[in-house]
Amino acid sequence: LGQRQRLVPVVEDDHVVAVITRTDLINIFIQESARIPEFLLPERGSDRNIKNMIKSRLPENIVSLLEHAGSLAGDIGVRAYAVGGFVRDILLNRPNLDIDLVVEGDGIAFAQLLSRELGGRIRIHKKFQTAVVILPRGQKVDVATARLEYYQYPAALPTVQLSSIKMDLYRRDFSINALAVHLNPDQFGILVDFFSAQKDIKERTIRVLHSLSFVEDPTRILRAIRFEQRFHFRMDRQTERLIKNALNLNLFQKLSGRRLFHELQLIMQENEVLACFRRMDGFNILQSLHPLLKMSNHLEKVLDEVERVLNWYRLLYLELEVQAWKVFFLGMATGLDDVQFQILLRRLNFSKKDEQHFQQLRQGIAETVQFLHDWQNRNGSLSELYSILHPLPLEAVLYLMARSQKEEMRRHISLFLTQLQTQKLAISGKDLKTMGLKPGPSYSVILKTLHAAMIDGHAVDRKSQLMLARRLVDKMSSKNKTTDISASSS
Repeated sequence: LGQRQRLVPVVEDDHVVAVITRTDLINIFIQESARIPEFLLPERGSDRNIKNMIKSRLPENIVSLLEHAGSLAGDIGVRAYAVGGFVRDILLNRPNLDIDLVVEGDGIAFAQLLSRELGGRIRIHKKFQTAVVILPRGQKVDVATARLEYYQYPAALPTVQLSSIKMDLYRRDFSINALAVHLNPDQFGILVDFFSAQKDIKERTIRVLHSLSFVEDPTRILRAIRFEQRFHFRMDRQTERLIKNALNLNLFQKLSGRRLFHELQLIMQENEVLACFRRMDGFNILQSLHPLLKMSNHLEKVLDEVERVLNWYRLLYLELEVQAWKVFFLGMATGLDDVQFQILLRRLNFSKKDEQHFQQLRQGIAETVQFLHDWQNRNGSLSELYSILHPLPLEAVLYLMARSQKEEMRRHISLFLTQLQTQKLAISGKDLKTMGLKPGPSYSVILKTLHAAMIDGHAVDRKSQLMLARRLVDKMSSKNKTTDISASSS
């Protein structure tokens, strides 16, 4: 081709099976800029300076941190960049304080200096030439040496080589994540964009960087879906085609359950979980997890209700935080029996402890459903409702609420979450001790009785609780005396 050759034949078993033309190569380079060799890449990916955007869209302490990192890099003669989703979200004006830095030089040595100057702690991962700096207020900063990753076989973990910022960005999953911004004082705020990420952001497109990306790492398929739904973007045709090709090669089956579950867990923590599941089902990804997992009308309704209940709970701003992925995971497995559920847990490489936890959780939910029906049929008290729901984790209670068919039952569960579980007694064991009751198991019995009375509206303030406590203490003391007399007479 360098000698103006029009085409090159592709020969297999002494037969010409195809030809490659210069036009073919040019089209590939246009469609997949990540295929262009490093020496052909432009020296500067962008002249755009986003310094003002950084200062107006990020908290002052984060801006100060970036400036400090840049000054340190300049002092020791290396170049430092903020990279990836952190930069992408500055352009999108979305909150993101997960800071990733890349250093053209010794990233670990840089991280050690940064940690020392800022009074932080550091965790080092020599194999991947990375470190995590943990600052005094808990802010984490990931620091990496500019590197190139390659995969020895499909779905393998990456092998790392040192590289430049251009090749470091080349190894990333999608164009919108292949962004960097200079931090050194002489170029602070200058955007680095070799792969037309700004164009894709403007056109709301998820575009994979090269054609083997999903073969090298099939978990990128789930990431593509997650980013697509989070930003309300759309994959381009080439990216969709490459996903289908990778799935046709059954590459998901080669993934470890741990890596697969990690990506699923991230999806189930998004705001658009149902949309992600619909998209996964469109690619038949759910059935690769378990043959019976398919986006039926029933499953879609369950996940929709889970999403509604979680959104409702978040708006309450209660102290107890929910692990949303657990509720969605229970919802996803709604149609599976115990044996099928166990197969799913093992496919996702759950530990024995976690496997047992989820199996017991499902069993507890099933038993609670029956208790709730019995309670409702006999018009049980609110304190009984509390005793039924209180032993369950928050995630199980929210799942029950999502699965409840009757609005009345939903109101009861809502009452438990918003009022009953937050009510605290105005007295404590100290008050019982003041009344002369010796510490022991009787404390728990009396306090539980008082708590039930409070929930049922019989002892709502400290005065009434003290009065009831006194009666219970006297009754218990009298009972103990009777027991002592009987024992001595015998």
